[in-house]
This record gives sequence, structure tokens and C-alpha cells, in this order.
Amino acid sequence: MKKIVLDMQSSLYAKAIRRLLVQELDNYQVVISKSPSETAKQCNLLHPYALLMEVTGYTPWRLEERLSIRDMVKKDSANCKIILIVDDVSEPELAENVKNAKQSGLIDAFLFTSTTENYLVAVMDSL
Repeated sequence: MKKIVLDMQSSLYAKAIRRLLVQELDNYQVVISKSPSETAKQCNLLHPYALLMEVTGYTPWRLEERLSIRDMVKKDSANCKIILIVDDVSEPELAENVKNAKQSGLIDAFLFTSTTENYLVAVMDSL
């Protein structure tokens, strides 16, 4: 069973994504991190297939903080795929920075909140 850890600003949003992924993907377990300070610890215990984190302009969800979590996770779970999701409509500059993180090889994939549910599922399944 593949495990995915979600670290989202909104618990409502995280639960909706978890429900979608569990419903659409076979043999996946989706775990929601209680807080960004717990995410790396949770990943080190679970050794997930992927970590999906929301990026915002606010602490503790800023890009720099997300990349710091990425560094901690990669120490113990080098094969964990790092995916960032960002609101490309309200945060176009941040979305560009997230895209640059992918181009630099710091993350494995990124998603915009404007993408469809089907695309989210397809990306998670294809990594």
C-alpha cells in the first residue's frame, strides 16, 4: 500500500483531497499531518510514497518553510516524492517561485489549485 502525507493549511481542504485520492486511487493510504511542525516526523515514521504540501504566503506554509521540511524528509525517505500545491490565481508570483523550485530539481511536481480533481489524481498516480 502506497502512503501519501498531506500538509495543508486548511483541514477542510486536506480532508477533501484525502477523500478524493482514497476514492480514486487503489491501494493508497492518505494521512493528514496535524501541523507543519509534525510533517517531517510523520514522514520519517511512515516513509510515504509522496508528500503533498500546500504553499501560501504565510508562515508556516511559505515556500522556504516547505523546502526545509522537504530537506528533513529526504534525509530518511530519499524516495519520497515532494509535490507542492499553490493558488496560482491569488498568488501568481508564489506560483512562479514554486514552478522554479521544480525546474531547479528541488521538488518532484507542483500543482495549481485551479487544476481539476482528475488532474490531481493523475499526477499523484503517475509519480
